[in-house]
Amino acid sequence: EVQLAESGGGLVQPGGSLRLSCVASGFSFGTTAMKWVRQAPGKGPQLIGTITADGRTPSYLPFARGRFTISRDNAKNTLYLQLDNLTTEDTALYWCATTTTPQYQGQGTQVTVSA
Repeated sequence: EVQLAESGGGLVQPGGSLRLSCVASGFSFGTTAMKWVRQAPGKGPQLIGTITADGRTPSYLPFARGRFTISRDNAKNTLYLQLDNLTTEDTALYWCATTTTPQYQGQGTQVTVSA
């Protein structure tokens, strides 16, 4: 059974940082490109970026470039999302997903940015 479990979300002040983790199991994580997605209240899902299976080539949507960093540790079957210089507009549910068809995704972790 494919499982993706995110953690690391929480309440943070504007300008703060968080590191999200996504632990994967039930599939060949080390040969699967992955992505992070978020959904803010009242809005649709928004792709943040992707990373190749070997972790060498992350790519980002413009809003995330320079503030967010995607990485992975294939030995630990774990995907990461470093969030820096957060603003209130980054408040959202964040989840990881495979780029495969069918796609698998986790339940997500909530990030709330508020003073």
